[in-house]
Amino acid sequence: MWGSFHFDDYSLFSSSLWPPPQTRPLTYLTFWANFELGGRNPIGYLAVNLCLHLLAIVVLCGALPRLVPKTAAWIAAAVFAVHPFQAEPVNYVFARSTLLATLLCLVSLADWTRGRHWLAVAWFGAALLAKEECVAFPVFLLMLHFVTSRKRAELKPIAIMFTLSIVAGVNVLLAGAKTAGSGIGVQAGISWQEYALAQSIVILRYLRMLLLPWGFTVDSEIAIPSAWIGAAAWALVLALVVAALFRFRRAQAGFFFIAGLVLLLPSSSFFPANDLAADRRMYLPMIGFATCAGLLLERARPSIVRAALVVLVCLSFVRTSTWRTEAALWSDAVRKAPSKVRPKIQLARAVEPSRGLEILNEAQLIAPADPAIASEKGRIYMSLRQPGQALVEFGRALALAPRSADAFNNRGVALLGLGQKDIAQQDFERALAIDPCQFDARLNLLRMGFQKSPAIRCRYSAEQSAALAGN
Repeated sequence: MWGSFHFDDYSLFSSSLWPPPQTRPLTYLTFWANFELGGRNPIGYLAVNLCLHLLAIVVLCGALPRLVPKTAAWIAAAVFAVHPFQAEPVNYVFARSTLLATLLCLVSLADWTRGRHWLAVAWFGAALLAKEECVAFPVFLLMLHFVTSRKRAELKPIAIMFTLSIVAGVNVLLAGAKTAGSGIGVQAGISWQEYALAQSIVILRYLRMLLLPWGFTVDSEIAIPSAWIGAAAWALVLALVVAALFRFRRAQAGFFFIAGLVLLLPSSSFFPANDLAADRRMYLPMIGFATCAGLLLERARPSIVRAALVVLVCLSFVRTSTWRTEAALWSDAVRKAPSKVRPKIQLARAVEPSRGLEILNEAQLIAPADPAIASEKGRIYMSLRQPGQALVEFGRALALAPRSADAFNNRGVALLGLGQKDIAQQDFERALAIDPCQFDARLNLLRMGFQKSPAIRCRYSAEQSAALAGN
C-alpha cells in the first residue's frame, strides 16, 4: 500500500481517463474514479488493487469447494493468495486490468457452479471489458462441462461466451493496429512465428517458477530461440499435457493443470506482444495451477503444507519489498537482465543524474543505435542545466529516429535553452506535423507565444488541457 508508481503507471496521467479508451474501458473507469478521489497519490490505486486481490481470494474460496474436495480447495485458495507470482499484479497499478478480469471470471465461475449460467455469461462479458486476455475462459468452462454435468443446456451459454471472446479479440486487433506504440499485434515488433517459438521457453519458465519460486523480475531477459530449441521446448510442454491427460480420469489435478495452460495461452501462444514474458500474466492461470497444487497437496502432512505456505509468504514479501521504490525495482531488473537496455533506462531515471549517465553509457555500449538512450541522456543534461550537451544527445536521437515527434520536441527544448528561439520553433512545429497531439511541443509553442489548435481531437488529461488553456 505504501509503494510507488512504476513504468506504465505514469501513462495514466498522460491523457484523459474519461471517456475510457476502446479497449479495457471497465479498468479505466476504476482508474478515473481513483484519480477523481485521490489525484496522483499512489496509495489509493494500490489499495484498490489489494482489495481486488482479496476479493478474488474470497470468491475462489466460495467456488472451489463445489469442484474439488474442501481441503484441496482451501490449500488452492491459499496458494493463489500468497504465491510470489501474485505480487506483481497487486503491486503494479497498471496491472489492475489483470486483477479485475480475473475477479470477474471467478465470479462467473462461482455462478456457473451454482447453475446460474446466463448470469455467468454476463460476468464474463464484464471481464472482457476489464482485459481481453481472459478470452480462453470459455474453453475452461467447456472442459468443465465435459467432465461434470454434460448438460446440453450449458452449451448455449458457453457458445455465447465464445462469441464475446471473438468480438473482444477482433476489437483488440483493430485497436492495436491503429494505435501507434500499442505493443500488440503488428505493433509488437516481432513476428508471430518468433513469438510462438519464444513462448515455449516462457511457459517452461513459468512452470519452473511455480515449483521453485525464484527469478521474478519486471523485465525478464528472454531470447528468441532457434527453431530446433523452440520445437523441443514445445514438445516438452506437450509431453506435460499428455502426462496430465494420462491421469485425467484418476486425478482432477491433471484437469486443472491443463486448465492453467489453457488460461495462459492467449498471452503465451502466437499473438505477439512486445514483452515476451511478464510475471503478471500468470495471475489468471493460477486459478488452474493453484487448484492443481491443492489437489496434489491435500494428502500431504499439514505441517508440510503450512511450511510451504510460509515460504511462499516470505518470498512474496521480498518481492513486494522490491516493488516499493523505482530504484529497487529497476536495480533488481538490471541485475537479472544485464544485457537489456530498457531496465537500464528506467533505473537511470530513478537515481541521481551522475549515476544515471554512467548507467546510460553502459546501455549505449550494448545498443549504440537505440535513440531512447540518447534521449534519456539529453534529458539528464537538461536537468543539469547543460543544454549544449543535451543538444548533442537529442541530435543523435533524432538522427537515429528521424520521424520521431518526441525527438524534434526534445531538440527544440535544447535549442530554446541555448537561446535559438527561431530554430526551436521550427522543431516544435515539425513535431506537431508528425504528431498533432504531441503535448510538449504544443505547450512549448504556447509558452513562446504561438497558439496552434490541433486539427484533430486529442486525448489530453485535465491537467494538460488546463495548461494549454493557460489556467
